[in-house]
Amino acid sequence: METAYSQIIEQIGEDLEREGLRDTPARAAKAMRYLTQGYTQSLEEVVNGALFPSDNSEMVLVRNIELYSLCEHHLLPFIGKAHVAYIPQGKVVGLSKLARIVDMFARRLQIQENMTKEIAEAIQSVTGAAGVGVVIEAQHMCMMMRGVEKQNASMTTSMMLGSFRDNEATRNEFLSLVR
Repeated sequence: METAYSQIIEQIGEDLEREGLRDTPARAAKAMRYLTQGYTQSLEEVVNGALFPSDNSEMVLVRNIELYSLCEHHLLPFIGKAHVAYIPQGKVVGLSKLARIVDMFARRLQIQENMTKEIAEAIQSVTGAAGVGVVIEAQHMCMMMRGVEKQNASMTTSMMLGSFRDNEATRNEFLSLVR
């Protein structure tokens, strides 16, 4: 990866011997490995058995989970927040695990639409919930820094599973809570 970054820097016309760039290929490779660490994680590792019995059958919601990802089309960041909720059926997952699930999928080359679906399906798989809802709001640097250059545009995606899809009242409760 360092070699590839060296080649990119040289191709844009920079001097790799310049003081500020001497260690950049190594730093960039280290940063890319961190930004894509979701590929080295599994759902089982992230959850790590943090499932607990519960007779709660009301919505569990975590709002404003910040996320940082890279678009798979330009390798530019998109930055935003996820709101995730589920209706437990006999067990709940540790609170921090919801944020860790978001991070696992965000730390992969992604498009927001697919990431939203992957997060919802993972939460459903882990919890066996009656329903799952995920809404993600993000700003995409590929749209802000290049191309159309729209600084205030943001994208919102949602995925509803189970009772969040089938029950209008559940969906509306979730959406009103994340507004």
